[in-house]
Amino acid sequence: MLATALIAIDATILATAVPSVVGELGEFDQFPWLFSVYLLAQAVSVPIYSKLSDTIGRKPIILIGVGLFLVGSILCGLAWNMTSLIVFRVVQGLGAGAVAPMSMTIIGDLYTVAERARVQGYIASVWAISSVLGPALGGIFSQLDAWRWIFFINIPLCLIAGWALIRSFHERIERRRHRIDYLGAGLLTVALTALILGLLEGGNAWAWDSVPSIACFGIGLLAFLAFAFVERRAAEPVIDVSILKRRLILTTTLGALMVGALLTGVTSFVPTYLENSIGVIPLLSGLAVAALTLGWPLATSIAGRLFLRFGFRTTVMIGSSIAVLGALGLIAVGPYPNPWLIAAVSFVIGFGLGWVAAPSLIAAQSSVDWAERGVVTGANAFARSAGSAVGVAVYGAISNNIISAGAGEHDPATIIQATTGVFIAVAVTAVLMLLAGSAMPRDGRRERDTAPAPAGEPA
Repeated sequence: MLATALIAIDATILATAVPSVVGELGEFDQFPWLFSVYLLAQAVSVPIYSKLSDTIGRKPIILIGVGLFLVGSILCGLAWNMTSLIVFRVVQGLGAGAVAPMSMTIIGDLYTVAERARVQGYIASVWAISSVLGPALGGIFSQLDAWRWIFFINIPLCLIAGWALIRSFHERIERRRHRIDYLGAGLLTVALTALILGLLEGGNAWAWDSVPSIACFGIGLLAFLAFAFVERRAAEPVIDVSILKRRLILTTTLGALMVGALLTGVTSFVPTYLENSIGVIPLLSGLAVAALTLGWPLATSIAGRLFLRFGFRTTVMIGSSIAVLGALGLIAVGPYPNPWLIAAVSFVIGFGLGWVAAPSLIAAQSSVDWAERGVVTGANAFARSAGSAVGVAVYGAISNNIISAGAGEHDPATIIQATTGVFIAVAVTAVLMLLAGSAMPRDGRRERDTAPAPAGEPA
């Protein structure tokens, strides 16, 4: 819960301070990179951490993540321009890439399916508190012209989380030698970086049909094809593509991809939309985003009882349908910026996502043994991170292109039009999530997972 708080607060605290950051460092068109490079670093590192956790244990990996997040936070607080801040966000993302999946994997190790429903409520409480605390702190620091403290505040949180893990978490694992798939990890990094670069800068820094744009997408595609080829032959692949042959793993992974994209579509763009269109103060725009991250844990605490009674697929379908309704609500209120309306529809989206994210992850975890649980959890976390990274790039491309074709970033009407375009893309993402949920098997649980972990597995 302490480690999760690092990621939960960071999910909302920066978005509310973007105008203040840009006001001091400049380069408004580069602000989507603050989110995309963080999410990119998180995405590409998740499979590596997850694979290592199945071999050397969860504890050293999550401690590495907390340490990197601490270093990254300190560097971000000391950033002297937008470029340096973007680079230091990469370090933060590498830390988050370990913390996020390890927290979920440890829960999967320690608790049965029935117990996880209750424990997810505890984790949900962390997100609930962070959903209010993060935007509030971001807004306050922005109002005080002290945005650097949104990073410095992570220092005590990291130290406390690290101390608690060292003191209280113990595990027993079988040590053996392993071969890390460095080539696969490198190809995946190149593929995602090229794709995100092409999406963010296409139509902005260069034309969509220009040589740089074609090169980015071409390199990205070739790197993805090479990655798939390498992974099929690697002794210990960074992402075991074969697990995606299982229908449950494939559909839950696709669902996680859409969850990540939906989450960043709202949290990354709503604050800037409200502040630049009608001049809403950062604190209030942050609370509008908080409504989404408040609805999520509230739904998660309820979802545990639902999937135990009605099954994972039904719960995910209900949540996806609610999220679609919320996304359509965003389109409806987009032309009429109002923080209270935005908060209301954001809450609906978050409530729907809470009925999708946890049940689909638990379904995937419950279908495998301990030796594969880290990889499966990592695949889910990777998909969510990759969805967030690619999602913010796609939404950023839509926003930047509409702003470039309009009257510019200082024109409220253009900002409204650009954000409405983003909201339409968010609604399309929600529909795709619904389709992925409908393809899930009707029962993804194994009855054996209702028993505690056998002897020899982590205590």
